[in-house]
Amino acid sequence: MTKHPYYDLPIPNEGSLHRMELERDSCGVGFVAHVEGRKSHQILEYALCGVCNVVHRGAIDADMKTGGGAGVTTQIPYELLGPIVKNEFGKDLEHERDLAVGVFFLPQDELARLKIQSVAEGSIEKRGINFIGWRRVPVNEKELGEKARRTMPHIVQLLMERPKGMDDGPYERALYLARRELEIKARKLGLAEFYIPSMSQYTISYKALVVATALEKFYLDLQDPTYTTALAVFHQRFSTNTFPTWALSHPFRMLAHNGEINTVRGNRNWMASRASDFENEWWVGDEHLLKGLCTPGQSDSASLDSALELLVLSGRDLTHAMSMLVPSAYGIDPFTTDEEKAYYEFHSCFSEPWDGPAALIATDGRKVVASLDRNGLRPSRFKLTEDGILALGSEVGLIHIDDVKVIKKGRLKPGEMLCVDTSKKTVSYNAEIKKGLAAAQPYAEWLKANRVHLSTPATQKRNSLPRSTAPHPAKSLTSPPPPASRRPAGKACRSAATARDCR
Repeated sequence: MTKHPYYDLPIPNEGSLHRMELERDSCGVGFVAHVEGRKSHQILEYALCGVCNVVHRGAIDADMKTGGGAGVTTQIPYELLGPIVKNEFGKDLEHERDLAVGVFFLPQDELARLKIQSVAEGSIEKRGINFIGWRRVPVNEKELGEKARRTMPHIVQLLMERPKGMDDGPYERALYLARRELEIKARKLGLAEFYIPSMSQYTISYKALVVATALEKFYLDLQDPTYTTALAVFHQRFSTNTFPTWALSHPFRMLAHNGEINTVRGNRNWMASRASDFENEWWVGDEHLLKGLCTPGQSDSASLDSALELLVLSGRDLTHAMSMLVPSAYGIDPFTTDEEKAYYEFHSCFSEPWDGPAALIATDGRKVVASLDRNGLRPSRFKLTEDGILALGSEVGLIHIDDVKVIKKGRLKPGEMLCVDTSKKTVSYNAEIKKGLAAAQPYAEWLKANRVHLSTPATQKRNSLPRSTAPHPAKSLTSPPPPASRRPAGKACRSAATARDCR
């Protein structure tokens, strides 16, 4: 019997044709956001309604209660957790953004659990992050099926406080590095299996091995009217052809996904082969923590999520990172401009496409981005209301919105993207996003000055070609391009340029 790293029961796999590494999923996915960033419990209720309306896209076990997995990712509900931090842990926070939350799926064995918690506290202390306490997440186990209850982890939240004087970017990266160090150290120490669904100052994940209709009933926090958020990503997992586990339920730390990544084996190999070349001023001394991000025990979605997370935390805008990993069919699309083609060709030098068919939704807690891969075989339909609510889902009618209020509706086409930025209070559509990304740097000039085609005569020496300031391709996965010397004035920051470009 084979033991899956994220599942406590043995899998009868020997002697069969079943291959865990070849599993795929096809799910129900969507998001709801208030364009102007107004937090409310209504946004969460919309998301919970949406995930319940895609319950038919999920699998269900013979016990009629254990599902393939369902979940929501939202902004951290400070109105809910702030009083808990103050009243139960005696901590007064200066600002709600000082609070960070790590969600942990720990073993039920108390001794094993305490060992992991001790290492976790040491990992955040090493990064200067202040420990507040461990909170047991209130749940209703009666909503679980038999198999889900037998494999249920001990679900807790690690509450943390921002170090004095640390900005948002360094704070989020410190949380990421603390999590990576904990995961690596735990493996070396032979600690029991555990999983961290989220660990951030922006987002929090509530997911479980349940059918979507039981999600809100299982997590009592989701029923609390003080739970407010300006955005919510929801997901119901389809597992009739994919082994269901608590950890592999969606959403992941940034990503929720409908479909499959059919190139995942190659994508994982390329990520691993480049790990030794990762270079960025922000990761100096910690490069070893960026290795082994995509492991065979993950699902295809989990591996893509790991790659996306690395790119975003290395300084790229969420739309930039997503377009690198899941590019459009720029080679054959007649509407692709020369600037956009140069943008995609430049990034193809160091990032291969993660090809589906796939519909993808990702959030960093401020933006939420929806994208279709270039195959375009997974639907994504959206509605925007006059009061600033944008809802997108894998089918029509997921969320009950009065059509009288709808001012725009549509769908994503192959390779297209949509972005809601709650901090800038804007909605950006595909043409605007791609134009902004392509204009952010002189990609065409970099290609002309640095790219050598295999058809170039061998007599033409490499050092005779003109040179530019383009970053080294092998190191560019974690290093966004430097600011362009001839960037169109004022254009980059109004569009979807990289985080580093906009400073």
